[in-house]
Amino acid sequence: MDPAAEHRQQLRSLRDFLLVYNRMTELCFRHCVCNLNYRLLTGREESCLDSCAARLVRANHRLMGTYVGLVPALLQRRAAEHGAPAGPSGPPASPEPAPGPAEPSEGAPAAGV
Repeated sequence: MDPAAEHRQQLRSLRDFLLVYNRMTELCFRHCVCNLNYRLLTGREESCLDSCAARLVRANHRLMGTYVGLVPALLQRRAAEHGAPAGPSGPPASPEPAPGPAEPSEGAPAAGV
């Protein structure tokens, strides 16, 4: 792959990651934060955000695991239908790749699906 195409792929991956991260953050914030009168989160809000982020990260990992498992078979079937050799060995770019780290770190904002 030429450097320009590799750079475009990296930018696309970063953009997809940030879209997933922002969506998850917004979903958990809307679900858990109910009082904006204080600068800090309450204990209840903080535990809700932790469990919300963990739940969405686990769901995203399951989804991506299934996707990665199914793509090679789909590529082979498509290649057989068109009589061409199988496509690239890796899965094609998805609209929402895995958000990165499996668990959000302490003090880091939640990432999301």
